[in-house]
Amino acid sequence: MKLRLAGGVLALSLLFGCAGKAGAVNTSAQAAVLMDAGSGRVLYGHNIHDQRLIASITKLMTALVALESGVELSQEVTVAPEWVGVEGSSIYLREGETLTLETLLYGMLLRSGNDAALAVAEVCGGSEESFVARMNEKARALGMENSHFVNPNGLNDEAHYSSAYDMALLAQACLENETLREMVSTKSISLGGRSFTNHNKLLWQYEGCIGLKTGYTEKAGRTLVSAAERDGMTLICVTLSDPNDWADHAALFDWGFSSYRLQTVAQAGESVGQLPVEGSLVPVCPLRAGEELSVALKEGEQIETQLCLDCTSLTAPVAEGKKVGEIVCRLNGEEVGRVPLETGEAATADRVQSGHWIEKILARIAAL
Repeated sequence: MKLRLAGGVLALSLLFGCAGKAGAVNTSAQAAVLMDAGSGRVLYGHNIHDQRLIASITKLMTALVALESGVELSQEVTVAPEWVGVEGSSIYLREGETLTLETLLYGMLLRSGNDAALAVAEVCGGSEESFVARMNEKARALGMENSHFVNPNGLNDEAHYSSAYDMALLAQACLENETLREMVSTKSISLGGRSFTNHNKLLWQYEGCIGLKTGYTEKAGRTLVSAAERDGMTLICVTLSDPNDWADHAALFDWGFSSYRLQTVAQAGESVGQLPVEGSLVPVCPLRAGEELSVALKEGEQIETQLCLDCTSLTAPVAEGKKVGEIVCRLNGEEVGRVPLETGEAATADRVQSGHWIEKILARIAAL
């Protein structure tokens, strides 16, 4: 452990190691990524930032934006004529029929209905154009730097693209949304007189698979976003233009789970240091991690954890839980995660402390 002060920032570095089994892996994909869902660390990558057509895995963004729109799942929707007879996969909506937003979302995610995607966009965005604008806003918020959407269903358009890495970032966000996580992991369901079976064969073929979405057009090829859990670790796999995607995802998951182990490098509430406090009878204030962070590591790898504080001292009064910096975790100099750093307990000012003790003394005198 070493403590250093440079440029007005206090930094405390610790090292964490983890055991695992290394191995080799390859795929048939034009672009592929395997990511640790918790930290966002890339465990395997091939052309991960290339901009490519993505087909129906687009609908993960459509579902996420819809669920964040505030429209209730129970909202009844009357099918408009422009949603009927859409190109590609369909749930065969009929003009004038009524069904819920929940039914549309399941039909879009499990059966990949392009008609359902259009309905979801208009119901949750007011218009397809407005909804697509929200999709692009969400992409920017998630750091999807190589993505742009022009429709909610993924039909081919040269201006509609993403990358393997960006789609993994999207999958992270989807898994953090409990409703969406449940939807993409559903094998089959019956709603509103319709039955939907998930196109994602990995839900049946790979133990621990929890979704997410398939896609295909002739130009985009086979696209697939999936996730699997084992021993507390969740891995996300994305392949673009991959004729052998089922086998490739299974192989990448097997390699990832056998090569890496999850290591907790920051525990929520854990004391990690202290700062001096000015103007208080309490000379120091303990610091703690505001959240937990675990990172997938393989044998011999070490994480450097650095406390980057906004100041070198505090001035009373100091409230408990006040954010005073971040814990930044790096592997070989590359950041793999960060969590907020906060004060562990309150520190009152001298005058408040003094008044508090005077009140106690007066109370004892009065009791004599």
